Amino acid sequence: MSDSRLSQAAEPSMIAPNQPPTGEIRAARSTKGRTWLLALLLLAATVIAYEPAWHAGFIWDDDDYVIKNKLLTAPDGLKRIWFSLDSPSQYFPLTYTTFRIERGLWGLNPTGYHWVNILLHAANALLLWRLLRRLNIPGAWLAAAIFALHPVQVESVAWVTERKNVLSLFFSLLTMRAWLAFVDARGGRSWFYYGLSLFCFALALSGKTTACTLPAAMLLVLWLRDGAMPWRRLAQVAPYLAMGAGIGLVTMWWERFHQGTQGELFSIGLIDRILIASRGIWFYLGKLIWPANLTFSYPRWVIHPSDPLSYVWLAALGLLAGAIWRARRLTGRGPEVAALFFVVTLLPTSGLIMLWTFVWSFVADHYQYVACIGPLTLAAAALTLAAARIKGRLRLLVPVLGGALLLVLGVLTWQQCTTYRDLDTLWRTTIARNPDSWLARYNLGIMLSETGHVPEATAQFQKAVELRPDYVMAHYNLGALLLYSGHLEEAIARLKKALTLDPRHPLVHRKLGDALMREGKVDEAIAHYQTALAVYTNFADARRNLAYAFLQRGRADEAIAQYQRALELEPGNLGALDNLGNAFLQKGRYREAAACFEKVLLAQPHYVLAENNLAWVLATAPDPSVRNGNKAVELALDVDKLSGGQNPIMIATLAAAYAEAGRFPEAVATIRRAMELATAQNNAAQITTFQMELGMYQAGTPLHAGVPASSGQQQKP
Repeated sequence: MSDSRLSQAAEPSMIAPNQPPTGEIRAARSTKGRTWLLALLLLAATVIAYEPAWHAGFIWDDDDYVIKNKLLTAPDGLKRIWFSLDSPSQYFPLTYTTFRIERGLWGLNPTGYHWVNILLHAANALLLWRLLRRLNIPGAWLAAAIFALHPVQVESVAWVTERKNVLSLFFSLLTMRAWLAFVDARGGRSWFYYGLSLFCFALALSGKTTACTLPAAMLLVLWLRDGAMPWRRLAQVAPYLAMGAGIGLVTMWWERFHQGTQGELFSIGLIDRILIASRGIWFYLGKLIWPANLTFSYPRWVIHPSDPLSYVWLAALGLLAGAIWRARRLTGRGPEVAALFFVVTLLPTSGLIMLWTFVWSFVADHYQYVACIGPLTLAAAALTLAAARIKGRLRLLVPVLGGALLLVLGVLTWQQCTTYRDLDTLWRTTIARNPDSWLARYNLGIMLSETGHVPEATAQFQKAVELRPDYVMAHYNLGALLLYSGHLEEAIARLKKALTLDPRHPLVHRKLGDALMREGKVDEAIAHYQTALAVYTNFADARRNLAYAFLQRGRADEAIAQYQRALELEPGNLGALDNLGNAFLQKGRYREAAACFEKVLLAQPHYVLAENNLAWVLATAPDPSVRNGNKAVELALDVDKLSGGQNPIMIATLAAAYAEAGRFPEAVATIRRAMELATAQNNAAQITTFQMELGMYQAGTPLHAGVPASSGQQQKP
């Protein structure tokens, strides 16, 4: 009996001194398994909620960031991304670097870009969960899940361009995690975490400049956790503050002086900005609490500092701040930290600093992607603490209600995500939710005009002009569509209106020149093309059109100079090369004209105009060494076939080719066919020319120098 007791008593001593009891091991394994299960559940829920974005397309300025961004494909693009002013937007070098890597991996397939955004967003939710757990904040997983599934986040995730948001937050959370490791560590290793934190902060800033508010968040987190704030901590945060302030100043300079975001909007007073910011804070809180009618572009408020009602939002903000302060004895520092985090993180996009996007709206869902962490965490903590007080069977409702909340948010996110499927859906949904959005109407007009839906595009531009009469580009595009539709007088009036808003706009001058050319006012058109080139010397379209106008005025030497310069800017423009050949033809420089037409055909065989023009040169050039009748016949027959035998000028070219080859009966029959078509078209000038050519062919004489040309067709701009 005693031996048995001794044996039982001795058994615990067999366990190694540092090994935890079996029960603790099982508990640890259970906790670890539960952690992995919750992580997988959060990841899966996020990915499923964003299912409509899996195969969505590019939208709006994805063109500038990805599709047309030469920095993503140029050999020196990576260097220019980091060390030049060439980016199409602000200084986001890390964001553009990720796009460059992806451009090499999957080209312009948008699926890959969307999946990277979704996975980064899911990673942010997981990092947020782990960070809140480290801070012992109640409801950490719930806060992370609400962050992941809340529909206000859709704009940052389903829009490829907003990679900068999800990428910057990813490195901001890593910065915070390394910072806490530094604060808690002892010994030399602590400085490793400090350096790692600084490095991650630099990456966060290079993802998006708004990460500059992170140092304030770092101090808030320490204040929440420890209460006291030693001076040494402030000194340790100083390098972060310097980095954030530095990149913030660079961005302000970039936006104002490099991108040219100046004008009336950017000179509004401090009071106006404070009123805009105070209203914006309540707007964002409202969308977090009740995420209804979310849209890509919200109505833009009109602020009147002289109106007492404009101060209601500011006064309400003051009352809320007072209430939070008075309740701190009961609630602790949590609500204060959440509120301060929300406000401080919103500051760069709140309206205190003017952004070019404020031209159409002072608010956007993606502006609060990071800031919403404060209120959402506070709400999750409050719900968790309230649920802990529920006793009895009612406690079974807690996970059901929590699951229902997340399910509703997930469904709303899925629905909102469909808005970003493609451009047509985006702009039409925006107009349905915000009918006065001139931005959406203007861009829908652009999309419709590019797809050939001219009447509907015209209607959208007309509405955009009504909503924003001072918007130059709306007048310009409406004028361009009216010109395309043949409404010449209306087009000219609209383009002249655009010039009253911006007298030196090169696009408007170019398009007005086109309209005047069509009206037959060649000299006025030349003046507008020249003005466009005075503003933008590398405007290839304006140079080509100016050259064409010079040709119409018989100023062939000037036309040749302009076409040559245009081809330096656009070496692959075959239309310009063909018309350069026509300019040489007008000057009687047949050999150089032939060389131009041959280059066009080398690049694009069966290019009808160039093929016809080359056949004409080979049939009619005064220099026998240039002429080649048989080759001219071969080319002209192909042109006649490609044109369906219905173009009298091209048929006349075939007749001239037959004559040069000595095949006069065929030349006579062919020119008579051209005359029949000209007669049917009631073209008296062509009939007269063809009658003269008929007489020559009947006399056995080919067309050579000194005979008016019936060919040499030019391409209109």
